[in-house]
Amino acid sequence: MDGPEIIISFAPELHLFVAAARRAAEGAAVRTDGSSTLGHVVESLGVPLTEVGGLTLAAAPCDTGYVPVAGDRVHVSPVVRPQALPGPARFLLDVHLGTLARRLRLLGVDAAYERLDIGDAALAAQSAREQRVMLSRDRGLLHRRELWAGAYVYSHRPEEQLTDVLERFAPPLAPWTRCTACNGELRPATLDEVRPQLREGTERSYDTFARCTACGRAYWRGAHQDGLNDIVADALRLVGGSGEPGAGVRGSGQG
Repeated sequence: MDGPEIIISFAPELHLFVAAARRAAEGAAVRTDGSSTLGHVVESLGVPLTEVGGLTLAAAPCDTGYVPVAGDRVHVSPVVRPQALPGPARFLLDVHLGTLARRLRLLGVDAAYERLDIGDAALAAQSAREQRVMLSRDRGLLHRRELWAGAYVYSHRPEEQLTDVLERFAPPLAPWTRCTACNGELRPATLDEVRPQLREGTERSYDTFARCTACGRAYWRGAHQDGLNDIVADALRLVGGSGEPGAGVRGSGQG
């Protein structure tokens, strides 16, 4: 670029996205083209705007649409947690976050998930159409302008991913109310309703069942119950929710 030079600094929480040479607390010199907005400059340096909580110019708030001029000193701050959303906390997860999707559903959080790689354009369009927060570790996807909202998932470990999302958005929790397979809502079911799906001996061992209103999948207390209870209990301690750990119908179901 052969335009004006500005000084830009990033909060430590954003250093993951920027080159080491641009992580100095006092900022680094950046040559702009003289016509790009500040938001475009920040993204060109590697930081998705989904991760930006605010921009300051000479200690005053600044909009992403501002076109910087020579000598500007800009600081980029991370999002403030919990992060406010313009609508309900509903999520869309890409193909790489299946375990996180199932754990969010276990907690009663509306989490759509694409098992197939449908492409960034289709995911961004779905985020906008359904007003869902796009969760991804794909930085390129989070740069797409069509997104209704988005968030980078900072860890590759499912338990840390879940904590990250819960701390960032503090969604309302209603454990045991959503199908972990399809995201549909669960309702109590009788033994006769779910009998065709039960494993041998299950009907003699359990007497509390639920069924998904969308896909029909049956749920009951199962071998994985203790592990599921731990996930729910940890989440309720972190965020709070409308149920107690283990309340209602528990869904180890068909695995």
